[in-house]
Amino acid sequence: MARPEWRIDPGEAERCLDLMRKAATICMPSHQNVDADGFGSPLALVHALKQFDVNAFVLISDGKLADSLRFLPGSSQALTYGRTNLPHYDLMCMVDCSDKRRLGDFYTDDPARVEGDPPIINIDHHITNDHFGVVNIVEPRAASTAEIVTDLLDIWAVEKTVPIAQCLLAGIYGDTLGLRTEATTSRTMRMAADLVDAGANPTSITDALFRLKPASTVCVWRHALDHVAWTGTLIWTEVSKAMLSACSADASEAEGLVNFLAGTHGSRAAAILYQNDTGWRISMRSMSSDVDVAAIAAEFGGGGHPRAAGVQVTGGEAERDAFLETVADRIARKPVA
Repeated sequence: MARPEWRIDPGEAERCLDLMRKAATICMPSHQNVDADGFGSPLALVHALKQFDVNAFVLISDGKLADSLRFLPGSSQALTYGRTNLPHYDLMCMVDCSDKRRLGDFYTDDPARVEGDPPIINIDHHITNDHFGVVNIVEPRAASTAEIVTDLLDIWAVEKTVPIAQCLLAGIYGDTLGLRTEATTSRTMRMAADLVDAGANPTSITDALFRLKPASTVCVWRHALDHVAWTGTLIWTEVSKAMLSACSADASEAEGLVNFLAGTHGSRAAAILYQNDTGWRISMRSMSSDVDVAAIAAEFGGGGHPRAAGVQVTGGEAERDAFLETVADRIARKPVA
């Protein structure tokens, strides 16, 4: 059965552009541990806004950009929080960010930055987004925020240059794992084809996101797979600081592992736990239609999508184990009464 089509409200799209055209400079902070959608989508907007003579910049809000994303056009112009002085900006546009608290150090160093002065435009596809902007273009039925941005640019009659097409297709491929997730629709595929027609190169995107990897990534995966464990039908592993140090690796190099684990027979969900200074940043996936990992993550202050979500758990091993037991309980098949 075909899923319902979604459309952006043209009035909200025009209101969004009107606010952007009135701004002197727009700051687009990325969510922490930024991925292809969270980086490619705002980069595409920066390229597109140049056609309206609007100045905007992408900010890597936690100071970390995976090497696998540096192939995207305009990536070298992105600013890195903590490494450069921020220019003055009078409008913020949060793209692919479901929660203002997901802005890494940019948020934790000064939460007042996202209290509405300057105003915030909110463009996102996460079901847990709480519509915190003065303009909210949020569509959970979209497979990626890049799909929403593509629709926006169509409404704005933007010429899709090769850099714009490349950034948008990378966002779509990143969130759909190369058009393979259940959120992928025929519309997603048609949109991807249109972006290829506009000059996007799916081979270079697939290579950067899914094929090419440094030896340090293989090292991290080897150690993490050695530590795979089960709690009920939850399959999980941990990426410790010691592990990353031993492999001279960054935590982003283990990001694809949770998708690999989610396909394990007998599992109803998978989790990868990244050790940090306050506990663990946890990424969860499920391939079971009756397991909503976003709802589980929300219980702990996290969020995401029904099949892909994340959360921060603060504390030590006791808190970690309690979280794992809770997840295992939530995903257990309940007997029919």
